[in-house]
Amino acid sequence: MEIKRHIETLIPEIIALRRDFHQHPELGFQEFRTRDQVKHFLTSIGIPIKDMAKTGVVGLLEGDEPGRTILLRADMDALPVTEDTGLAWQSEKKGVMHACGHDGHTAMLLGAAKVLSRLRSRIRGRIKFVFQPNEEDAGAWLMIQEGVMENPTVDAAFGCHLWSQIDTGTIDIRPGPVMAASHYFSLTIKGKGGHAGFAHESIDPIFVSSAVIQAVQAVQSREINALDPAVVMFTSAHAGSNSHTIVPDQMTLKGSLRVLYERGEQDIRNRFKRIVDHTCHAHRADYDLTFKVGNHLLSNDDIFTSLVKSAALEVLADPNRVTGSVRTMAGEDFSEYISQVPGAFAFIGIRNPANGIVYPHHHPKFDIDETMLPKGTELYVRTALAYLAKA
Repeated sequence: MEIKRHIETLIPEIIALRRDFHQHPELGFQEFRTRDQVKHFLTSIGIPIKDMAKTGVVGLLEGDEPGRTILLRADMDALPVTEDTGLAWQSEKKGVMHACGHDGHTAMLLGAAKVLSRLRSRIRGRIKFVFQPNEEDAGAWLMIQEGVMENPTVDAAFGCHLWSQIDTGTIDIRPGPVMAASHYFSLTIKGKGGHAGFAHESIDPIFVSSAVIQAVQAVQSREINALDPAVVMFTSAHAGSNSHTIVPDQMTLKGSLRVLYERGEQDIRNRFKRIVDHTCHAHRADYDLTFKVGNHLLSNDDIFTSLVKSAALEVLADPNRVTGSVRTMAGEDFSEYISQVPGAFAFIGIRNPANGIVYPHHHPKFDIDETMLPKGTELYVRTALAYLAKA
């Protein structure tokens, strides 16, 4: 009850923080105001801070007794979306919006830092509060490159996401793969330009591209176990000019490969490349193919997941509200942390049809049920304390 009493006193502050961040959103690696707010808050409660990864902040809370180190992470970046909610705290920046809940994550973790700073005497070990920039593109990777997992060495990591696809009052946590690996590709098909009236003298890259687009669908439908989720998506195709009579010499295709099973990342890339290579060869075309890792597979550690589930049961006091159903082809760069240490990622339900909170992530009308913010704060607190207690 002590933890719940501490959080009860902070509810207005946590909600006010979320609304402030929401009203002043910032894109990835541009979170300057957010960073300064976070630094001021942590400093005010006696937690030493360190700047990292351009606009990231790391706070370190030392417990009164020695022990392990756990990393708690919140992401801070907004999206290039024009808000259409009509909220009193609607974004003041046209074209920029917190349409994914990161404002809530930042507020929840700040609340957790305040509670845990009051409970320092109960902490065996250390807690790193990681406020990460640019979750949408390489923020976690840069934090790790700059040493967030070191000095002191991190032993485990926990993160969570406010989730619009499950009902408010629910916390979802399950072991194994929960969020997909995403690899982005850029494929340029190189043909031979010419006159549209003399097709036999050209190598039409548009025709070859259409063959490639069809052929690679066999990766997910004919080459990978149907029980192992995989998606091949083309999202961009560009070739030619405004002329009706000119065959272009090349066409560029972009898209993503996504998998939600262990050891699938290199496998799908290899299969994709093989089919591209043979299809282009069959049509006398050449190609350039490059990949960029969007996110690696996010797979929860079994033992740590059990610990988080127990913490969630304490938060909600209702076993029927602690579920294990979420698996998604969306990606999350929290995977970078738990590819190095044991950890887990949970989902906090914020869908509330009674209040009109029904829109998906990245939608101009996206909103969250703020009654779940203190629940997220409590989940951070209880997970950290439970993990360090076992040291």
